[in-house]
Amino acid sequence: MLSEKSAATVRATLPAVGAAIGDITELFYEKLFAAHPALLRDLFNRGNQNAGLQKQALAGSIAAFAAHLLEQPGTRPDVMLGRIAHKHASLGVTRDQYAVVHRHLFEAIAEILGEAVTPEVAEAWDEVYWLMANALITIEERLYAEHRILAGDVWREWTVAARIEETADCTTFHLVPADGAPVPAFKPGQYVSVRTELPDGARQIRQYSLIHSPGSPVRAITVKRVHGTGGPDGEVSAHLHAHVRTGDTLHVSAPYGDLVLRDSAAPVLLASAGIGCTPMLSMLEHLAETGHRAPVTVVHADRSPADHALRADHRALTLKLPDASARFWYESGAEAGDETGLVDLTGTSVAPGTQAYLCGPLPFMREVRAQLIAKGVPAADIHYEVFGPDLWLATA
Repeated sequence: MLSEKSAATVRATLPAVGAAIGDITELFYEKLFAAHPALLRDLFNRGNQNAGLQKQALAGSIAAFAAHLLEQPGTRPDVMLGRIAHKHASLGVTRDQYAVVHRHLFEAIAEILGEAVTPEVAEAWDEVYWLMANALITIEERLYAEHRILAGDVWREWTVAARIEETADCTTFHLVPADGAPVPAFKPGQYVSVRTELPDGARQIRQYSLIHSPGSPVRAITVKRVHGTGGPDGEVSAHLHAHVRTGDTLHVSAPYGDLVLRDSAAPVLLASAGIGCTPMLSMLEHLAETGHRAPVTVVHADRSPADHALRADHRALTLKLPDASARFWYESGAEAGDETGLVDLTGTSVAPGTQAYLCGPLPFMREVRAQLIAKGVPAADIHYEVFGPDLWLATA
């Protein structure tokens, strides 16, 4: 909870800070990477930095956290904090790195806002920062403890046991621990980070969902090759597709992610687009294995059936459930039983009490969420996962 004095100052200055937050975060990253170039090389996603996506996500989270402290004093935005903390844990972020971020962030604030940053203003926003940072540190250290690993020590060598070409742009990699030790437990819908050394020596990290259920003996990820739109192709996805073969070794993190299937008898709706189907496959397999009896609605959108990774598994797992249906929408090439165009839930029955899980591009998830709310699904029962920086708040 913000102190009364700081709350008044933050309330008075939030409009000015909010208006300048984009410039502040841009300067922050310039300062951070100038002082610590290894962070850009080995921790931060260089593609997201070049596109400005990480800047937008950081700006949105800071503004949202400050606004929450003012509007709902005594509470925390735990959903937002949990999502960030899981991503940080999958990257191996540690407590000491928050002090580094603090130094460069507040240098940027002072430089952008100038004389407006009085000692009182600096003290108030310092309190906001450390409330957010300490909350994240606490969650992250709990996540590390759950896997019985030291803070930041998330990496382990895994061997590629098999490589399967799913579509022209999607490849599945089956993984086994290189040391033969037991595989770590995970929850349906979670992801792992993969750290790859690129030709220039950078060790870039990306997240990929585990596509099977926790009860499956197989641990696998499906990687979609990212084709740049007006920019370079995805560094890590392109490298994995071009160079990683059966028998090769990858550095893989412990599993994390807050978009997980809740253990309940509630009806479920799983909506995905593109490679967003991967966490849904894990959830579907788990539902089938545990004998889920309530209605399950599967919704997926893609460019075409040929582009729909794991399409046969998507449908087969749905058919294993006693009360489940699947509707697939394609931009082109729809086959018998499929639909053409954008997802339209008008004719889809959504059972009362449905828990909805969304994964895909942000515009897709916004549209599906709006349709579900119009059908009476409470916002609290709609859960989502973003591949990459979470821009939901930044673009709200």
